[in-house]
Amino acid sequence: MTLMGLVGVGRIGAFHAATLHALPDVEVVVADAQAGRAEALAGSLGARWAPDVGALLREGIAGLVIATPTGSHAELIDRGVANGTPVFCEKPVADTGARSLEIVKSVDKHGGRVQIGFQRRFDAGYAAVRAEVGRGALGRVHTLRGQTCDPAPPPAAYIATSGGIFKDCSVHDFDAIRWVTGREVLSVFAAGSQGGEPFFAASGDADTAAALLRLDDDALATVTATRYHGAGYAVTLEVQGTGGTVGAGFDDRLPLRPVGDADGTWPRGPAQTSFMSRFHEAYVRELQAFVDFAEGRIDNPCTVGDALEALYVAEACDLSRAENRPVTLAEVRR
Repeated sequence: MTLMGLVGVGRIGAFHAATLHALPDVEVVVADAQAGRAEALAGSLGARWAPDVGALLREGIAGLVIATPTGSHAELIDRGVANGTPVFCEKPVADTGARSLEIVKSVDKHGGRVQIGFQRRFDAGYAAVRAEVGRGALGRVHTLRGQTCDPAPPPAAYIATSGGIFKDCSVHDFDAIRWVTGREVLSVFAAGSQGGEPFFAASGDADTAAALLRLDDDALATVTATRYHGAGYAVTLEVQGTGGTVGAGFDDRLPLRPVGDADGTWPRGPAQTSFMSRFHEAYVRELQAFVDFAEGRIDNPCTVGDALEALYVAEACDLSRAENRPVTLAEVRR
């Protein structure tokens, strides 16, 4: 039986705890800054709980899952690797590229084993697109289109600490584009708008955004995001090549209503409403992969270096949006 520790039992943390608890041959022990929340969740799952992270690490856990707010990620990753414990951490590694680079160096120094949570790598559609590109079925890939669309904005308090729409939403598309193509982003040009609630402008954020990415093989990718996609939760990736076009996320629950010549039979719905339903199976596969990684059965499926590269793209988009100009990745890399 593999004992896994989890810290942070908010919405995604509670979901991860339940997922781990349901995996075969896995036990889970949970902790939270509010010990009462950890005890309550443990009771509902029939699992164990620890009063704090230090006690969690002393439990002899095979791996540590970090599902706390972004501001605590770096410290907890450091504590885990210093303890010799394999770590899974939800993105991002830290709130800035500079701090993320410090963690990359710390992980390397300690010989740490850290997997970062970009769950689209475990989605069946995204994996199939990657396989098509990898075997050359599309010929020369020249165009990619990714989108992340929330049906309604999160609370103002969340937006104030989210890091902005590029770091919070589009960073998943940036990672997926790198992973699917095996290419790096050379430059970006990005823009955003603030037509929604006043708290977006108050936080210096945008509620709708778009970015044009140029890859190192001269392919172009567009990435769009919005907090106001009233039809439902929409996440897709389209990849075009000289020999064909494929896409991920274009299933019967995509909130898209064809009009005009369409016969009205697609999509059959119901529309996706949240990331937790859209990527439920991907999250399960991701955590199973972490158990396998922690036990040494597979290589790391998403490194801290991968997460840092996606964050650099997001930071380049922030700078481009602020200064209304193209930005190269060399400008933001440390």
